[in-house]
Amino acid sequence: MPEERLQKLMARAGYGSRRACEEIIKQGRVTVNGEVATLGMRADPQRDDIRVDGERLRLPEALVYVMLHKPRGVISDEDVKGNWPRARDLIPIEGHLYPVGRLDVRSEGLMLFTNDGDLAHKLTHPSYEHPKTYHVLVAGSPTEKALDAWRRGILLEGKRTLPAEVRKLRKTRDGTLLEVTMHEGRKRQIRRIAAALGYPALRIVRIRLGPLELGDLPPGGWRLLTEEEVAALQAVRKAPPGRRRPRSGASGGRKNAPRSQSGKRSTRTSKRGTRRR
Repeated sequence: MPEERLQKLMARAGYGSRRACEEIIKQGRVTVNGEVATLGMRADPQRDDIRVDGERLRLPEALVYVMLHKPRGVISDEDVKGNWPRARDLIPIEGHLYPVGRLDVRSEGLMLFTNDGDLAHKLTHPSYEHPKTYHVLVAGSPTEKALDAWRRGILLEGKRTLPAEVRKLRKTRDGTLLEVTMHEGRKRQIRRIAAALGYPALRIVRIRLGPLELGDLPPGGWRLLTEEEVAALQAVRKAPPGRRRPRSGASGGRKNAPRSQSGKRSTRTSKRGTRRR
């Protein structure tokens, strides 16, 4: 780190305003490498021993936000035992970074790594219901009946999944490409639903996580978030927990259909199969 004025470093460490920190320096209560500091002195907190009233000055850890395109065959959880390559090792940044949510070893796409524990909690906790969007290649050609069941939710281990947005993108040589947006994240949920409906998932790529989009970041690539993306995440931090959505089907005909940015409710299919308008 470059050297900075002591009063600026002290203010970041929580000793008050810069003017208040200047007064502490004038009182002779600050030392740098064992010598009493003077007003205007600069120091590097990583190299110099800075103390206030004899206690080492400790700066809060700088918040880091990294987007990674996790490739297939890479594990996202650092705690899993085995010889799999780890997603964290693809990011050449020192320090501890939390993965925000997981992708199984066969899945690909957007992962967020950060040392912002509070934000990680809000993006992954079920009560906040932040959307996650995937491109899912399934075997065969799913019927509308099967897709409607996915949209409404199916029983997994005795508990019904929340409504999801599911729409067909196109047929491919290997099957059908779907776009799936979910507001929960049970273990291998997409794979389990697709298999239960009779159309096994061949490939899963997460393309969105909350306000973040994968874009053209290549597999194995990473980048720091832009200022605009960080600001969008800070808005997520301030948002209250979401309300549970009703157990009804979600429209498959439009992107982001369950609820628009304006807050208007989209057309849905109720449990009885009637339309809400």
